[in-house]
Amino acid sequence: MLTKRFGILVAIATLPAVAQVANPARQHGPIRDRQDHQDGTVASSNWSGYAVKGSAFTSVEGSWIVPTATCPSGSQYASFWVGIDGYSSGTVEQTGTDSDCHDGKPHYYAWYEFYPQRGYTFPSQVIKPGDVMWAKVFYDGSEFTVVIKDLTSGRTSSKSATVPGAKRSSAEWIAEAPCCTAKGDILPLADFGTLLFGGDSTGLSSTNYATDSSTSGAIGSFPAVEEIIMEKPKLKVAKAVPSGLSSDGTSFSVNWGAK
Repeated sequence: MLTKRFGILVAIATLPAVAQVANPARQHGPIRDRQDHQDGTVASSNWSGYAVKGSAFTSVEGSWIVPTATCPSGSQYASFWVGIDGYSSGTVEQTGTDSDCHDGKPHYYAWYEFYPQRGYTFPSQVIKPGDVMWAKVFYDGSEFTVVIKDLTSGRTSSKSATVPGAKRSSAEWIAEAPCCTAKGDILPLADFGTLLFGGDSTGLSSTNYATDSSTSGAIGSFPAVEEIIMEKPKLKVAKAVPSGLSSDGTSFSVNWGAK
């Protein structure tokens, strides 16, 4: 198992306290402007990737390769994460990485968020393009724990919290344009090229898996799988498009733009 191979679950209980820095300028909230395309896909103004629906989710995990941000000028943002809730509920329990552009320069970091609480970065994580990431969110009956590990550097960070009102009704593997502008709108999406999500690209078995009250397995093993395309609201112009799932239901990519 992945947890034994990298010692992740064993390490959770003994991890030293890890510093976090508030990240109030960006929020990773629930899906916005969701619309059914009537072709097996749904549109959103801030999410692209996959969600599975169910009940009483207790865990989700995933792996991905940190993509390079192409930064011509200005500031843009792109977040990549795994989480529980947010597809059909008002909370999101999540952890991931960003490939952002700040004043035309790339910036990479790891973070977590128990939305609607503010998000925090893990400053001890030095994230670089090409790093292989593994992350998990799990629920123990009273609180959620997020764990993220950079398998390239070997650095692991975690955080636990209670989340009042969490429905545990979905699990997700997402590329996101985070919030918020001064008016509360979605921020510009950074050009991240292609995001590679899952074991077919990372070489890690048993990733892009989730467990709820009736199913435990890969994305494709769930009876209700939602493929999400990020679009500009009303214009139906693609901002980020996921590929189909791999034959084993574990892996996919997300392309920036309409490639």
